[in-house]
Amino acid sequence: MADVLSQNEIDALLAQLSSGEVDADEMKDEKEESKVKLYDFRSPKKLAKDQLRTLQIIHENFARALNTFLSGYLRTYIHAEVINVEELTYYEFSNSVVNPAVLSIVNFEPLSGQVIIDLSPSIAFNIIDRILGGSGKPFNESRTFTEIELTLLKRLKRQVTDLMIDPWENVIELNPKLDKIETNPQFAQIVSPNETIALVTLSLKIGDLEGMINICLPHIVLEPIIDKLSTKFWFASASKTVTEEDRKKLQNRLEKTSVELIAEIASTHITVKDFLQLQIGDVIELDTTLDSELLFYVGDRAKYSALPGTSNNKMAVKIVSKELEGEEDDE
Repeated sequence: MADVLSQNEIDALLAQLSSGEVDADEMKDEKEESKVKLYDFRSPKKLAKDQLRTLQIIHENFARALNTFLSGYLRTYIHAEVINVEELTYYEFSNSVVNPAVLSIVNFEPLSGQVIIDLSPSIAFNIIDRILGGSGKPFNESRTFTEIELTLLKRLKRQVTDLMIDPWENVIELNPKLDKIETNPQFAQIVSPNETIALVTLSLKIGDLEGMINICLPHIVLEPIIDKLSTKFWFASASKTVTEEDRKKLQNRLEKTSVELIAEIASTHITVKDFLQLQIGDVIELDTTLDSELLFYVGDRAKYSALPGTSNNKMAVKIVSKELEGEEDDE
């Protein structure tokens, strides 16, 4: 790649062209360099750029869900965003993991296999401190995690794992389960070292502290759905038309929904003074008569008119008018 010229060098070059010291035609006669891109045939690429882009979209949605969840869970400012999605070998990933680490081994059901969510130890200690009531100050000491700290992290990681369900719904109905948390990368060999993986890197900022979340997705796990990892399929799934079967399912769910019904017998208004002076035997005059129609509420909205009565020795109401339904909708 040619060197980038500074502004002074550009000004000097323009001055030489204007004075004739440099011929523009001579500058065009540059030797064309052949552009060669290295390719390692021992580890061919298995993921196309379009598939990596789809993984980025999925995890951008995951980052937004993570922001909402952690902000409420830790009661502080949280900012997570995807900064990179790339294809590597599992050896390159595991070799870059620090020790001790926080590696969540997640069973990616119904897909066959496991994925790894790697959380920076500094972020993990910060989260633990905040959960236990601390201010979340940076923890610079390098040590292993205690059993209590790992238990707190497991509880949090189970909830974070569930956040992956919705971002993946356009591709597959996931049911991820947290199997375990490893602190030693040597005990987290979920695939062979030469296996191709997609590594999604997220930047996570908690207050003034910033760290990383790395999500390792082995190609062997994604292989059954690899054809669906395309932006074309993604947007087609997101904007699919509603079928008649979908309408029937929706109608069936609506018909089974419980609705609260309330019949208001009467109402009246009294002053606070009269209310405070109420005694046993006092009579309160209502604003309706015995033959007046009652207001019948569906939820908190007046929808019908009804008359009181009995049915099978139980109190009941008889709907006599639906006029209120139209008036309510007009409002």
